[in-house]
Amino acid sequence: EIVKNILKLKNYKSYLEIGTFKDDLFKSVECQNKIGVDPVSGGNVRKTSDDFFSKNNQKFDLIFIDGLHHYPQVKKDIKNSLSVLNDSGIILMHDCMPRNYYYQAVPRSQYNWNGDTWKAFLEIRTNENFDSYCCYADEGVGVILKRKNKNKLNLNFKNFKKLKFNDYADNYKEYLNLIEYEDLFKIIENYE
Repeated sequence: EIVKNILKLKNYKSYLEIGTFKDDLFKSVECQNKIGVDPVSGGNVRKTSDDFFSKNNQKFDLIFIDGLHHYPQVKKDIKNSLSVLNDSGIILMHDCMPRNYYYQAVPRSQYNWNGDTWKAFLEIRTNENFDSYCCYADEGVGVILKRKNKNKLNLNFKNFKKLKFNDYADNYKEYLNLIEYEDLFKIIENYE
């Protein structure tokens, strides 16, 4: 719903989805130019995200990251997505809000799993050049905008991979810059 509403509201023409799995989202997205990248199933490009980005020369208005849920890979997917994002484009990330330790444990220990995606999202939250929020919806939807950070996370950490889940659990609302669905669309409406 968030993806479809943003595409409609902003009249975006290009969409990239990293990690399409069973096409639950990708098949329902209506967009002039849409690319879904997954090495195993779904989408329309059968590659890893690294392989896709190494050969891609297109720019995108909206990018949805839901690939390999390991911090180092998510960090790369964010960096690569920012390099192909149009100036007024938006990046969305799935699975930024694990419910408990086991939802984010790496290696994966259960079927329902977010991985440590949250660590990569917190790292981008510390960057003054990107404004970021997490919408309290569907396992936590991270939002990254190409503009000055309006609520920079002051977390002085050199290696985000070593962040502890207990620190996140104690501070998740502040760390994620958590917002409700309605607030997300107020922000998106005024984003240029």
